[in-house]
Amino acid sequence: MTDPHRARITIERTFRASLDAVWDLWTTPAGIEAWWGPEGFTTRVLSLDLRPGGEQRYQMTATDPQTIAFMESAGMPLTTDGRLTYSAVEPRTRLAYVHAADFIPGVAPYDVATEVAFRADGPHVHLTIVSDPMHDDEWTGRMTAGHESQLRKLEGLLADAS
Repeated sequence: MTDPHRARITIERTFRASLDAVWDLWTTPAGIEAWWGPEGFTTRVLSLDLRPGGEQRYQMTATDPQTIAFMESAGMPLTTDGRLTYSAVEPRTRLAYVHAADFIPGVAPYDVATEVAFRADGPHVHLTIVSDPMHDDEWTGRMTAGHESQLRKLEGLLADAS
């Protein structure tokens, strides 16, 4: 469903943290639950099989009153089941996965590919996320805003840990 002629989305961040700390937050149930998902949502990891072909299954629940109101007005459930399938797992270097976009009212499910690169740079970790666009500009914007939002949560978590 993703249009191959639309540009992929790239988001970059640098965190003052160890590579091990950042990697663990992306690859363990407790780490993922601490920050995954946009602000206004909580996430519960149901299963995590961190290997190529393995899946991460989770539930994301709207918890903020504004987020709940938006979800209800958009005809979307407050809790959604999410699934992603890893296509690459290179410890402390790269994760690649395909996320099932199966939660959009009136749109047939399709997959969105994402790659995350991790690079240590002294006391910092540089993170680059590259994702396919979604089926239209509105949903691509929502996805990008979601990535930005969850990266703010990750940044806050890492700042609190240092």
